[in-house]
Amino acid sequence: MFAVIKTGGKQYRVSKDDVIAVEKLDGDAGATIVFDEVLMLDDQVGAPRVEGAQVTAEVVRQFRDDKKIIFKKRRRKHYRRRNGHRQHLTLVKITNMGVGLAAVAAKPAKAAAAPKADGAVKKTAAKKTAAKKTAEA
Repeated sequence: MFAVIKTGGKQYRVSKDDVIAVEKLDGDAGATIVFDEVLMLDDQVGAPRVEGAQVTAEVVRQFRDDKKIIFKKRRRKHYRRRNGHRQHLTLVKITNMGVGLAAVAAKPAKAAAAPKADGAVKKTAAKKTAAKKTAEA
């Protein structure tokens, strides 16, 4: 079984347990991502999408691609420009795909430290400014 999904302006043909690099998506390693934009699922072709189809994936890691060199030159004009670019990517592993999958709850990445409710919050004292001395003439 395979599916064609669209993310980051590109289309990917994926199967279960495939590991693909896509444009940067939010989420730390271990987070679950649901792709709702499924263009094709096995023998079902969407117009433009397959209704109710979902592909779930797990984030493996966030990384940056190799540097691509952009070089511009115009002949006989002493015009040369060299520039580099490294794209941010997310490596995801496809875990499940199908129509009518139960909504998958995303795994919490890390629990944020909650403020203490016992009133242990310190209030900072306002600084007093010294009055300016005036020179008597």
